Amino acid sequence: MELKPFKRESVMPLPVAFISTMSKDGIRNIAPYGCIMPVLRPLDLICIATAKRRDTLDNIRDTGEFVVNLAGDEFADKVIPTARAFPADEDEFEIAGLEEKPSKRIRAPGIKGCYAWMECELFKMYEETNYILIMGKVVHLEVADEVYGKDGLCNVNKARPLMMMGADKGMHFCTVEELGKFEPFGAMFPKGKDPLAKMYEENSSP
Repeated sequence: MELKPFKRESVMPLPVAFISTMSKDGIRNIAPYGCIMPVLRPLDLICIATAKRRDTLDNIRDTGEFVVNLAGDEFADKVIPTARAFPADEDEFEIAGLEEKPSKRIRAPGIKGCYAWMECELFKMYEETNYILIMGKVVHLEVADEVYGKDGLCNVNKARPLMMMGADKGMHFCTVEELGKFEPFGAMFPKGKDPLAKMYEENSSP
């Protein structure tokens, strides 16, 4: 079956991340984003695609910071309450019934109950006619102890990351599961040596 190109999310599962920001006047904001990705394995950058008329975008421009909150499937009922358009002076933590998690490096708070948090500072923006790409530098990364293993792997069966696939009339929420299949990074390189192995050793959690 052939589909229109714009329907790519009908066949491509997207992560649902909640971006929390704070306005220059101290008003807290939350918005769900599916078009989000890390920028290459060795870098500390993350990229978000956004429409131009968003309070989230205004707050990031004004303050230069935001939190990427990675939520489990129990947050599926928080997508619509945080996606709706509300006046910029309304606190969306209160509207959505969510509690804040104080951040360590930035002023904008995270969302309590998520399984991981990326505190970010604005790195660069790329503006096109219909959209903007926000590049953020992750300045603090934190994960819930109960989902993170000693081997540096987040247990997806415990975290149950919230994801979405689009259909003709709306969003279908889903999650991921562990397949039990493992391959080392080094398998992609000559002689089986991962050129970034030392970096992982130096930054492994105690």
